[in-house]
Amino acid sequence: MISVSINGSLSTFAQPLSIAELLEQMQLSNKRIALERNGEIVPRGQFNQQMLADGDKLEVVVAVGGG
Repeated sequence: MISVSINGSLSTFAQPLSIAELLEQMQLSNKRIALERNGEIVPRGQFNQQMLADGDKLEVVVAVGGG
């Protein structure tokens, strides 16, 4: 079991998962987002390869269009 902070809220998962799997669970996989993991920006191309670890701190920002 791992615990991850997402935008300041603690979430617990039964097993490790990738950033891409997390975004799919959050229904954000098709959105334009920026993601920071433990203070460092994660490029979209690495979402499938990076596995979340216990204690990770994520900040997820969804781009909103308009004008």
